[in-house]
Amino acid sequence: MLLKKKKPGRKIEEISLGEKLTLTEKMEDKELLLYLGLTNDANPLYIQHDYASQTPFKKPLVPAIMLAGIVTSAVSKYIPGPGSYILSQEMSYPRPVYHEQTITFFFEVTSISLDQNKVEISVTAKNEQDESVLMGKLLIIPPSFEQRSTQVNTDPF
Repeated sequence: MLLKKKKPGRKIEEISLGEKLTLTEKMEDKELLLYLGLTNDANPLYIQHDYASQTPFKKPLVPAIMLAGIVTSAVSKYIPGPGSYILSQEMSYPRPVYHEQTITFFFEVTSISLDQNKVEISVTAKNEQDESVLMGKLLIIPPSFEQRSTQVNTDPF
């Protein structure tokens, strides 16, 4: 998988202001266990039902970073796609996400700076009850195949 060549994502000129993407993901235990194993994260709130039952949450949660991972994966796969670089991201998590919940992510291109080769994308995610579980924005450098200066301008807009 790592050696397979990917078609590059879209250059900034190919991205439209107001462009949208919607993704739906089920928070399955197998992905949660992979995350916990890879990161050596032993927070009992994520996996221990008896521990979580004694907290205000009442049942185990999905780590917020897993939601952030879905967001960054969408940038790498779809909008703008392979070769994109996330310059900055801000995310908040107003409600918890529980195991086996289905979450829908809504992305929208909110700003494009052609001269700086930067795109801003807003993202929100909602659970099955239409409650917001993630809100954020990302500043992205889309793929570029031209020779620009050897130094990348990483200042925000």
